[in-house]
Amino acid sequence: MRPSPYPLERDLEMRYYADDHPGIGGALRTTPEDFIVDEIPIDFTGSGPYLICKVTRRSWEHQHAIHEISKRLGISRKRIGWAGTKDRNAVASHYISLYKIDAEAVDRVSLKDITIEPIGQHQFGLGLGDLKGNRFVITIRDCQEENLGFVPAICQTVQHGIPNFYGLQRFGAQKPVTHTVGLSILKGGYKEAVDLYIGEAFPNESDEVKEARRAFVSTGDAREALHALPVRLGFERAMLDHLSKKQDDYEGALRALPPKLLSMFVSAWQSYLFNAALSERFDRGINLDEPEAGDTLLYTNGRTDRVTGKNLPVARHHLTRGRAVIAAFVPGSSPPESPGPMEECMIRRSAEAGIGPSAFRDAAAFVGCAFDGASRPIAIRTEITSEITGDAVTLRFSLPPGQYATSVCREFMKGDPLTLV
Repeated sequence: MRPSPYPLERDLEMRYYADDHPGIGGALRTTPEDFIVDEIPIDFTGSGPYLICKVTRRSWEHQHAIHEISKRLGISRKRIGWAGTKDRNAVASHYISLYKIDAEAVDRVSLKDITIEPIGQHQFGLGLGDLKGNRFVITIRDCQEENLGFVPAICQTVQHGIPNFYGLQRFGAQKPVTHTVGLSILKGGYKEAVDLYIGEAFPNESDEVKEARRAFVSTGDAREALHALPVRLGFERAMLDHLSKKQDDYEGALRALPPKLLSMFVSAWQSYLFNAALSERFDRGINLDEPEAGDTLLYTNGRTDRVTGKNLPVARHHLTRGRAVIAAFVPGSSPPESPGPMEECMIRRSAEAGIGPSAFRDAAAFVGCAFDGASRPIAIRTEITSEITGDAVTLRFSLPPGQYATSVCREFMKGDPLTLV
């Protein structure tokens, strides 16, 4: 393991790399075509009230793309479902479901840098996780040529296993505050959540935006902030528009956001807890493929088992053979029955912040989305190929749902995390 030297990664508890070699540096997304992601869809039923469309977009943020599609179709966003969000600065293909919309209406939609292709019908609307995975073709440019010889060894590390951290984009690529906003919502601090989301300024933002954010925190003047913030900050402006009409209605301001975005704030706190538990595991000197008593083994057939002092050798054998992976249960309104070391860390860290199961239940009632908790493998393992052309490296690999391509790229680059977004 190699510790990260970057304060932002340490703040988000992404404190280690699995690979010990020097990084190749470089930059992602010099052009959107340097980051190509294609969703691997589930099998569709072929009939039903939902029209399935393949959406290919270039340099579109996911929620904004959905908003524009719903506007052009003249329907509520609630009639649009999707299996997973995709990166903004990329060429991304993914699938959406449209409730009771015909293909002819879709064919009339015209949006710059977005194509929408109807492909068939489905009995159900798509929800988060309704995909088999994603395929990636990623090019890292302007690499340190003296370190390119380490690329094959880093590929071996990725194939053996790297930390399954929630990546920077989970917390907000340009403004990584989603988990702290979520913590405020869990505490019932709706004003604090609004102030954080609208008022927190970040170094890579323009002076105009920074000043507008600071002024809102200082004065609380929603109308002035709405006038000052640029149109592209649509979510902040939606909240400010509500506050300009209903002063001090911070609950309503949060509800002005798309429901799925609002739910992501709370789940981002859960993501932060998982990252913290995984980093603390490395603090204890325990590797990704080394089981300890209390760990949960997740087998390829979906079966789970608990590691004990007696079955440690058997657990090591299954992990070595690739028959199982170590998983941790991220707590929510349903805490784990028999927490292991990682679960105990997450429960402790959440309790230190004043959060218990009842807070997740209250947040679920406010947001309209369950936060029951879920198991997550602690390692990413994937077959990966690399091609070096001059000072550029092109990587090809696939990942299952919920795993981040940038977690793979950071093992190669080992650079400032902002170069990953």
